[in-house]
Amino acid sequence: MSETSPIELVVLPDGTIRSIYDERLDLKNAGRISIARASHVEPSPSGDWLADLSPVDGPKTLGPFDKRSKALAAEVAWLQKNWLTRRDE
Repeated sequence: MSETSPIELVVLPDGTIRSIYDERLDLKNAGRISIARASHVEPSPSGDWLADLSPVDGPKTLGPFDKRSKALAAEVAWLQKNWLTRRDE
């Protein structure tokens, strides 16, 4: 995410607020919060980069990507499209 991209906050019907973590939004004074890892971006044995979105029931592997920045961008795009507004049952 760039410094100029908007920060999306999604309020779910149960009052839960979801967002993709961004240091520009200071949550310390927001009340009770829970921050959890949604994914992992790690290098593969061959030196490519992979995104693992299994922590949010997404694909185990996105990629490979030749650059970490591309894996991070794919990770954020997947989360925005598939997780941010998903209602967990």
